[in-house]
Amino acid sequence: MLVDTHTHLFLENFDADIDCVLQDAYDQGVEKMLLPHIDSESTTRMLELASRCPGLCIPMMGLHPGSVNEDYRKELDHVESQLKTGLFIALGEIGMDLYWDKTFRKEQEIVFRKHLGWAKEYDLPLVIHSRNAVEELISIFEEFPPYAFRGVFHSFTGSLEQAEQIIRLGFFIGINGIITFKNSGLEKMAKGIGTKNILLETDSPFLAPVPYRGKRNESAYLTYIAMKLADLYEISIEEMAEITTQNAYKLFDIIKFKQ
Repeated sequence: MLVDTHTHLFLENFDADIDCVLQDAYDQGVEKMLLPHIDSESTTRMLELASRCPGLCIPMMGLHPGSVNEDYRKELDHVESQLKTGLFIALGEIGMDLYWDKTFRKEQEIVFRKHLGWAKEYDLPLVIHSRNAVEELISIFEEFPPYAFRGVFHSFTGSLEQAEQIIRLGFFIGINGIITFKNSGLEKMAKGIGTKNILLETDSPFLAPVPYRGKRNESAYLTYIAMKLADLYEISIEEMAEITTQNAYKLFDIIKFKQ
């Protein structure tokens, strides 16, 4: 059994063949697919997919940093109203993205801190987007008592030293198809932190692993990421699946959504 801890299967990229995509993933042993929220425009699509596939596709709630702009307060109100329903397994996808545009950097930090308050209020793990912002986010967490929060830094591409800091803060490291890319530079980091600190994800439809790099990604391709890591750790694919699934169940209350 595998758990795809981060997959955007509700996006329009999958409208034409979502049933086949879900079946292919299940046939490959991917029995749980966690859906990270983006913003108010994605809520209906995400919840419709989760409702169609209860226990298989499990939703999160949060405001993606790429959607933070001058209307962020309205978006936060929407997130808060949704959280009150109790339908969500995590706060995500949240964080900071300073790669393309830093115009709303201050607002991104305000939004992130608001989610930290909700994490305590609703006792939910955090699924963190940290593109070009790992140090900034680590600094925010270091203002709080150790292990006050739990979660995962998704699609992590930072250094071993940064990963070790994140783990000390109580977080997992999310590994996706980037680990299969030539010269990704992630192998040293992955080997250094060990299997007990890793979660598997696809980030579908983005970042498809080799041999599908450049094409639409999907949850079935999680097996290629698991195989790459199994080779890296010199263990069997079955062991890799068991360890990372246990890690996912340790972080997320998946049993609550089991049907």
